[in-house]
Amino acid sequence: MKKLLFIGDVVGTAGCEFLTARLGGLKRQYGIDVTVVNGENSSQNNGITAESADMIINAGADVITTGNHAFRHKDSMHIYERDFIIRPANYPEGGCVGKGICTLDMGAWSVTVINLMGTAFMEALDNPFTKIDRILEDVESRNIIVDFHAEATSEKKAMGHYLTDRVTAVLGTHTHVQTADEMILGGGTAYITDAGMTGPEISCLGADIEPVLNTYRFHMPARFSPSANPCFLCGVVVEFDEKSGKSHKIQRIIIR
Repeated sequence: MKKLLFIGDVVGTAGCEFLTARLGGLKRQYGIDVTVVNGENSSQNNGITAESADMIINAGADVITTGNHAFRHKDSMHIYERDFIIRPANYPEGGCVGKGICTLDMGAWSVTVINLMGTAFMEALDNPFTKIDRILEDVESRNIIVDFHAEATSEKKAMGHYLTDRVTAVLGTHTHVQTADEMILGGGTAYITDAGMTGPEISCLGADIEPVLNTYRFHMPARFSPSANPCFLCGVVVEFDEKSGKSHKIQRIIIR
């Protein structure tokens, strides 16, 4: 049996620093074999930079996934030259930098991480259901982890059922609120609608409350800033059989 630690959207410098302080202890506590972290909000003002990516990797992540803010910082596009930093695979082929899949060779076994983005209430990317079918045709590893970065819970649920018994885990990100629906689908696919976020807990998805509140009240544009309140870390631990790719257990974690 092997254990995956998957950590939801890291928000801002404070989230990166909290991850740095807690990740090593978490990995030892749960006996983690591979760690995947969503870092698409890890820079101070959304997106991911070379600096925030380095913080996440130095903290102990093996793979960084992203999402709709993957290309927010043009001066950091070069980070996608690194195999272990991926963007949603259903961005159009050809003119888009980076790739949406990463396979880690662990010696006697391997694990493939796939990043996908939903299209309901989000950008009009390639159909994620069609895209994952094409990707899985070429994946040789039996252990397949899917970070589905999507807005609609219905689309995430649909993807979980679509990939039941075809992948090891379907783990949702993007909405920053950890859901309480972790389960094993079919005979061995771990699922959760959203793993949650890592960053300031008393906030509006990591941002200062007042500017967000005023935007909803008055419908006037405002600059959002990261909250200075204490952080928490949200994610899941998935236990799986590396020989069959089947998950046996998924456990939510919240570290304050």
